[in-house]
Amino acid sequence: MREALALAQRARGRTAPNPLVGAVVVARGGQVIGRGYHHGPGRAHAEILALKQAGDAARGATLFVTLEPCAHHGRTPACAPRVVQSGVRRVVAAMSDPNPKVAGRGFEILKKAGIQVVSGVLESEARDMNLPYLKHITTGLPYIIIKGAMTLDGKIAAPDGSSKWITSEQARRDTHELRRDADAILVGANTLLLDDPGLTCRLPGRPPQPLRVVLDGSLRTRPSLKFFKNANDGKSLIFTREDADQRKIKRLRDAGCSVVQVPADAQGRLKIKAVIRELGRRDVMCLLVEGGGAVHDAFFRARAADKVVFYVAPKVLGGAHSRSIVSGAGFGSVDKCLGLKFESVTQLGPDLKIQAVPVRP
Repeated sequence: MREALALAQRARGRTAPNPLVGAVVVARGGQVIGRGYHHGPGRAHAEILALKQAGDAARGATLFVTLEPCAHHGRTPACAPRVVQSGVRRVVAAMSDPNPKVAGRGFEILKKAGIQVVSGVLESEARDMNLPYLKHITTGLPYIIIKGAMTLDGKIAAPDGSSKWITSEQARRDTHELRRDADAILVGANTLLLDDPGLTCRLPGRPPQPLRVVLDGSLRTRPSLKFFKNANDGKSLIFTREDADQRKIKRLRDAGCSVVQVPADAQGRLKIKAVIRELGRRDVMCLLVEGGGAVHDAFFRARAADKVVFYVAPKVLGGAHSRSIVSGAGFGSVDKCLGLKFESVTQLGPDLKIQAVPVRP
């Protein structure tokens, strides 16, 4: 099962809206005779690839798979009946699939065919690997990671706007690992205008590029920014208010961007939950929110974060006018603030990487 989990990880960032799945076929004598992992939507599922590699030797063998074989015809035929046809005698799964179209039906098909089914092997590892899928398939919403890089005193930029580079090369490289796993990267208009980020993943091997998302209620975004460099690839999306200037919207659409209008609150700030719902409808399973401070604040106050990843440099910037990693309206008092539980603290070169998850009520 550990080998199946490792195989599944090879497709990180490529499978949305599908899960990461790996499979291994083991003959009676303990020899691995087939391996496979799901490469992405419309491609063969992991167990089908593993069984194909095993061929006739799969008869009487054991299939290890990280997720319950599907029981419905989607982009590809249902897997459970094909597992039955392969002649395996036992299926060992890490976990059942919460997809309402599956949810135990795959296991039932196997059991009715006389196949022994064991579930729950390394289940926690399988769940951790597929947290974005599990949330999206059960709620329709993306799994949301709030990411930021800051000084030890919580600053992300000096009063003059300079922010490159607060953290080290090691931390920045790790950030691209997060981008590789995300289906969309979101920033606010201030970050776009001040930092002019490309919002791309620059790891070797040409990984799939995430959807680039900007929150811009007053449409200050300029087509001269890096954001528009590859706008015609269909992966540039701007959210703005329902009462936004239609001439500006047309200019941005002419530059290749998609523009979506969503409701705003009394202060003119875009309603975060409306943004999240729309991204979920677009099959964004994992959303990486990269700031700035006001955007972080909006997501935290909406209780929308599933995970927080902050990179902390051993520097102190200070200054009342330096930009903070979380700004905006805040929670107002200590007893109302968002509680977090640390998952890990690791060192990357001179910096610390802190991972935490919200403490749910």
